[in-house]
Amino acid sequence: MIVTRLELVDFRNYLSASFEFDHGTTAVVGLNGQGKTNLAEALAYLASLDSFRGAPTEALIRVGAEAAVLRATVLHPDGREVLVELELTRHGRNRVQVNKQKLARSRDLLGVMRVTVFSPDDLALIKGGPNERRRFMDDTLVSLALKYDALRLELDRIVKQRNVLLKQANGKLNDEAEVTLDVWDAKLAEVGDQFGHARAVLIARLTPMAAEAYEQLADRPSVVELRYEPVWRQRGLVHALGESRRDDVRRGVSTVGPHRDDVELFIGGLPARTHASQGEQRTLALALRLAAHRLVAEKAGSSPVLVLDDVLSELDPRRCAALLHHLPPGQVVLTTAGVLPEAAHPNAILRIEAGAVVSG
Repeated sequence: MIVTRLELVDFRNYLSASFEFDHGTTAVVGLNGQGKTNLAEALAYLASLDSFRGAPTEALIRVGAEAAVLRATVLHPDGREVLVELELTRHGRNRVQVNKQKLARSRDLLGVMRVTVFSPDDLALIKGGPNERRRFMDDTLVSLALKYDALRLELDRIVKQRNVLLKQANGKLNDEAEVTLDVWDAKLAEVGDQFGHARAVLIARLTPMAAEAYEQLADRPSVVELRYEPVWRQRGLVHALGESRRDDVRRGVSTVGPHRDDVELFIGGLPARTHASQGEQRTLALALRLAAHRLVAEKAGSSPVLVLDDVLSELDPRRCAALLHHLPPGQVVLTTAGVLPEAAHPNAILRIEAGAVVSG
């Protein structure tokens, strides 16, 4: 999958700009604050309908504008050319078109473009809380199969409804609350068990890929482990919910289930979050992204666009050279405020200044 052209209107600091990308590696260079990460964010947003920077829709629209337009031309492996268009508005619903045909739901866009992003903020995958790692797992599942997007939304809906009931119980577990919770526990168990199984399979598939990617980047033998072992999966979620019910009622929140899970990450048998150096943590975060990228490429039959946003400046020269040497096949867009390393060998260079392409 190749993005050949990207057009932005009133997106972030871009008034109106267009970009042509090479089928190989395109380097996007420029000083800090000129719009390089905004370009990377636009590519990712067209694929996921989500900002990897965690920004709300209104933050994506240029100050003073009422709407932003993102437009990409995507070349699929079978030769089909697809035009993806997305309009973000401050008021009302966002509008999505594929080949000039309006989609009934924005989320129907998922899968038309596939993009893998690695940014300095991905250090939170290792150092941050469980929510960061849950999001990584679930975003990867959605990239592998769109059914997991609906399953994730259903899980969120059920947990929210169950939490409303728990708060309404006001700390008291009477017969009426028991009956109602039985119904919602059954719903949560059905969806949660499916999600837990999918995550377990995913982590089992990612582990050897992440270990291989880490060894390549670190350029030395390393033992990397990913463990997804929530206690509730041992006996099933419905049983775990029954055991936690009184505590849940007392606290007014669902304390057990996929929405509270975590993935434990180890390097050399030690927890990466607390025992690894920052260089090792950055390497592991990148290895996780590269492993997910490889898995999605194998499932989809073509590589997603790989976006490396200001990654080179965060790695030491040895790891930087190793990354560039082991880039996966397919299209790569890398941004940098510094000097391109000799090993980069980009096929094309775009220079960005104040939200505009000044050379390329």
